[in-house]
Amino acid sequence: MPVWSYSLRLRDESRVAKAMMWDAPISRKEAYEILKIVRGMKLRDAIKFLEDVVAKRRAVPYVRYKLSIAHKAGLPDEYPKWGSPIGRYPVKASRYLLKLLRNLENNAEAKGLDLERLVIIHAAAHRGPYIKRWMPRAFGRATPKFRSLTHVEVIAREV
Repeated sequence: MPVWSYSLRLRDESRVAKAMMWDAPISRKEAYEILKIVRGMKLRDAIKFLEDVVAKRRAVPYVRYKLSIAHKAGLPDEYPKWGSPIGRYPVKASRYLLKLLRNLENNAEAKGLDLERLVIIHAAAHRGPYIKRWMPRAFGRATPKFRSLTHVEVIAREV
């Protein structure tokens, strides 16, 4: 049986809430770009941000994986620290990460933490398993059906 652990070690975990999602069928690159923006936000603001991305009201600025991506209106104004007008609306990844942040919120509430004072201090996306499958076709051929899964972890601290 595998042992799960977080990539960040904390000394005092009394004022900390954690949540983890394994084998999420989302792009690791999209998860990276979303988590880069969410890291450092208050939990409520991050949930509101992801709800806006799902509704396509706000775009996620792409900083690392940004080749051949169009500019979006209002991006440098909304996020001056990134200054990148390049972005997208990763709806599927945002839905999964929104589910994860709501799980984090429930974990914090069960631990007795103040939800208004929670700040996301750690958010990371890791490579999950690579699933290789083949679909049989006519005349003895086969078509590949490969999928790449992602592990995501989020830690919030009461400030």
